[in-house]
Order: sequence, then structure tokens, then C-alpha cells
Amino acid sequence: MNAAAPPRPNHPAPCGKPMRWPTESRGTLHSMTTPIEPRCWSTAAVPAQQRLDYWVGAITEGFLAMDASGSRQDFFGELRCAPLGSVGVNWVEAAPQQVWRTPRGIARGRSEQFFYLLGNMEAPWTVAQDGREALMRPGAFALVDSRRPYRFGFDRGPTTVSLELPLNWVTRWLAEPELHTARPFDPDVPGWGAALAAFAREWRPDMASAPPLPVQLLEDQLGALLSLACPPQASHRAPASAALVERLRSVLRERLAEPGLTATDVAACLGCSVRSLHRAMGSAGTTFAQTLMAERMATARQMLANPALRQVSAAEIGRRVGLLDPSHFSRACRRLLGHTPSALRNR
Repeated sequence: MNAAAPPRPNHPAPCGKPMRWPTESRGTLHSMTTPIEPRCWSTAAVPAQQRLDYWVGAITEGFLAMDASGSRQDFFGELRCAPLGSVGVNWVEAAPQQVWRTPRGIARGRSEQFFYLLGNMEAPWTVAQDGREALMRPGAFALVDSRRPYRFGFDRGPTTVSLELPLNWVTRWLAEPELHTARPFDPDVPGWGAALAAFAREWRPDMASAPPLPVQLLEDQLGALLSLACPPQASHRAPASAALVERLRSVLRERLAEPGLTATDVAACLGCSVRSLHRAMGSAGTTFAQTLMAERMATARQMLANPALRQVSAAEIGRRVGLLDPSHFSRACRRLLGHTPSALRNR
């Protein structure tokens, strides 16, 4: 990509000298008085043989820890991004490639909790997440969740606008956003999805320096259209909730030794919103706290009854199930198991 070439119509201006806006500016544009210049990464800045490696580093720095593959011959790529209120606005043009968000990449960035609303401006490409794969025709948009693996197949290269949406922003608008990943909002299918795609396709990083409307108004319009385009899926709610509860119980059994384990921690591990987690527990007739304590007590009962652990004190068993206070552990045993730890051990 020639960095000196004039911009094409409806495309962002090409990269000049890379601009850096600080991470702490994210979500604060509406209170700033000075314009924010987009950050820019371009493979034109490095020798041809280094461009693919440079690009993998660029998308990791500009987006998330991701892997990418493509032809090293004639590879090119350009990424521009800027914050517009709470939303990160990104523009990508690049050579054909495959891009993955892997479990390893997710583990490297546990604090990276975003959804991305990506739109296809030109050649078709594919997106896959949560067991779904969709063809993205020109003009279509789709959501992906950074907390779970996904894949993009840019067989003819991406020309894409991507809106980075913080998790806490998305959950203000969507009750169960994880049900809507990799489901295209098609501009040719009448409905709110087409309206969302039409609105989102106009966003560009350069809007950060001169928003066409007050930033809060733009955010609210985007959120409202996203909510309308993602109505509750009643037919999927019961099985999805039941599956979520089973996954939650599995995570609790693995992590019950952590004294300060919270619903927020577990939701992040499961890749769902805290609200979805609590809703799923409610549908099962229980709460997160009740389920965590039940799993802790079930494990404690097994440990207290195990002859191999006779030399391990009751207080230590309490610690091993996440209850650091021996008196608290003893009271929990009496209340939930009907006996003191010593009585359970002697039965």
C-alpha cells in the first residue's frame, strides 16, 4: 500500500507518521477539547520480507492478541484507529489472510473484554464463532466476542470498519450478547439489522477529530440500533441457560479453592455477561452464591469422609474449598450438611 497515494472516496486518509493516543483516553473523548488523531500502522513502513510479521504485531497492538497467516510475497496492510467516546473506531485494508483469536491469545489478555461489530465494505469474507460460521457479503456487519475463540477468512483481503465495544457498554444494551455472535446484519434483509449496518458503515477513525453529532448521541444511536437488531431469542433461552449453568458448575468445581471468587470472575471465564450468568442461575431456581457454597460443601464432605485425609485438619479442608475462617467453615457445615466437620469425619 502506497502511503503517499491520495485517499479513495469514502475511505480514511492514508497513514502518514504513526500517531499514538494513550490507552487512558479510551472512552473520554466527549470530555476532551483537543482533537484526537488516529493511530496508524502501515506495512509500507517496513521492508517487504518483514511485512507479514509486522502486521501480526500491528493487529495485536491495535486490537487484541491474534494470529494471522498470509502470503509473504506482496503482503500489505494498513490499520487506523481512534476512540469515539466509549467506542473504538478501526479501519483495516490488507492483503488476503486468515486471522484467529485463539485460547492462547485470550489467556494473554484476560483484561481484554470487548465485542467487535465488524462491517464488510468490499469483497466477501467469512466469520466463525460459537459454532456458527457466516458469509459476510459487502455491506454486512457481525458481532464477535473477544473472550472466546473466533476466526476470519479474508480470502480476498479485508476492507473493513470495526467498532470496538467494551463489554460493560454492550451489556447495557443486550441481555445475552453471546447469542448474537457470527450472525450477519445483512443490508439487503429488511429490518433493524439493515438499519444498524447502514448506520455503522459510516463510522471512520477520522470522526474522532470532528464528530458529525455529539458523541453521546452517536453512541446511544448505535446502542439502540444494536438492541433492536438483536431481539431476545426465546427459543434458545432455555437450552442456552441450562448449558450455561452446567458450564458454570464445572468452573466452580475447578476454582472453588479461590477465596474471593466472584460472579464477575466466573462470567469472564465463561465468556458471558454477569447479567446472563445471574439470569441463567435464576432460571435454574438458584443463585451464584448458593451454587458456589453448595459446590464447596459437596467437596468438603468428600474430603472429610476420605480416610487418606484423616491427618488434614478441618480448618485446612475449609481453606482448600475457599473458606479461610475455620468458624465460618464449621457453621456452614452445620447449616448445609447437618453436622460439624468432626462429626462428618467420624461418621
